[in-house]
Amino acid sequence: MSLHSAWLLLLLSVCAGVWSVPIDRNPSPTEAPHEEEKPEENVDTGLYYDRYLREVIEVLETDPHFREKLQTANTEDIKNGRLSKELDLVGHHVRTRLDELKRQEMSRLRMLLKAKLDSTNTQSLQIDHASMLKQFEHLDPHNQNTFEAKDLELLISTATKDLENYDAERHEEFKRYEMLKEHERREYLRGLDQEKREAEEKRMEELKDKHRHHPKVNVPGSVAQLREVWQETDGLDPHEFNPKTFFKLHDTNGDGLLDEQELEALFTKELEKVYNSKNEEDDMMEMEEERLRMREHVMKNVDANKDRLVTMEEFLKSTQKREFNNPREWETLDDTKPVYTEAELQRFEAELKDKEEELKRRAETLRQEQDLLHERGKALDAQRKEYQQVGELFRLQCTSRYILHVRGSAYGGRCLWALGAWLMCAFSFLSEVKTPVEQEADTPNNLPAEPPQNLPTHT
Repeated sequence: MSLHSAWLLLLLSVCAGVWSVPIDRNPSPTEAPHEEEKPEENVDTGLYYDRYLREVIEVLETDPHFREKLQTANTEDIKNGRLSKELDLVGHHVRTRLDELKRQEMSRLRMLLKAKLDSTNTQSLQIDHASMLKQFEHLDPHNQNTFEAKDLELLISTATKDLENYDAERHEEFKRYEMLKEHERREYLRGLDQEKREAEEKRMEELKDKHRHHPKVNVPGSVAQLREVWQETDGLDPHEFNPKTFFKLHDTNGDGLLDEQELEALFTKELEKVYNSKNEEDDMMEMEEERLRMREHVMKNVDANKDRLVTMEEFLKSTQKREFNNPREWETLDDTKPVYTEAELQRFEAELKDKEEELKRRAETLRQEQDLLHERGKALDAQRKEYQQVGELFRLQCTSRYILHVRGSAYGGRCLWALGAWLMCAFSFLSEVKTPVEQEADTPNNLPAEPPQNLPTHT
């Protein structure tokens, strides 16, 4: 994927949900050429149509005309749909490939919806048609065979809207994680006796205190924080810190922009002061929430046009603000108020209880069905054994009669008559053995007999 393709993806906040890794700024001379030739790593947007979004942009990038328009387009052209009108001028092979991608996406969504409906009891649950239609917002469902300008416009607008809400969804997910963790902690302590509960509460409090004691965390985007990266990651003299050089060093894509992934990589040193995966008291889910908070803080103060990208100009302007030289310490999650209230926790626990009761009811239903199947299996097994015994008895009776007829014959020529007698015996015996269907037919039922219909009228 070219840089302009990546730029469009980044404009749509492709890197919103990605966890960054430290960047090695001191590669060996033998490794440098390989680093330059390494293909750009695809970053998952977190959208349920992420693959479709990527494939569409990659196909569009193969058309020279569209690629040229993309190079000259600005943010508003992409967001307001003017760029999608250029779709009518792309090559035939591009349109054919886009048509194929749309048909594949429509087929995938239909399969997902069918699986979802099959997995639920549609007779007892009311179908949420609005939620189902929402799954098709990123394409035109009325035209299922061809990819048109409206499809591109819907794809870009839906991705932009969804990614703008992506951080809020991540915060909500983290809140539910914290409430679940607190719920499990309380349930665990409730199951202990008084002495063990007090000892465990003391141990937990000691772990919290241990976690709170860490080196000073610099405010993300401040001069102190950037100089620390300049010195420890880039290996440069902190007294020679230069914002313009710093920006170029950390613009790993070389596109003159700092995306969210590149920004989050700058916070690794600060996060390592607070979190260590080897420590029992450090929660890695909380570390990722901390990383998200840091990135949002920097974007709020640096990203002037709110396109979720930082340009060189925006970065340099942020270094001239008073907040840039603020020496204050960053407030971590431990220093802020809890992400949930006690009332929210109670509602969450009530929701968990309802789900637990529902699971118990389903488990009981499954157990009853299993018992019923087991009883039916036992009945079938007993019936099978009965049929085997009847068959064995039938074989012995018919064989004994056949032998008696053969021995009683004066001449060997009467053996044929004896065989006939054996067969007649077999038929008469089988006529006395009733099949399960016949047995069921012989069983009287209490249902009233239906009156005969369409009988001929006799005069």
